[in-house]
Amino acid sequence: MDIQLPDMDWFSATRIIKEDPELKDIPVVALTSYAMHGDDKKAFEAGRVGYIDKPIDTRSFLENISQYMG
Repeated sequence: MDIQLPDMDWFSATRIIKEDPELKDIPVVALTSYAMHGDDKKAFEAGRVGYIDKPIDTRSFLENISQYMG
């Protein structure tokens, strides 16, 4: 999930997903090009399983996210 969502902050979006019994087991990975100090920690506290900075390395992106897919 991109950190810069247009209508909702990413913390709220993640909490909504994690509070829904049907969605709670979906792994959520934070993705951003605009990382502030401490955002990675906030991402994990909100329920994310990973954190990826942009720009994305297209050669390793699928390998990078596959570790979160179980």
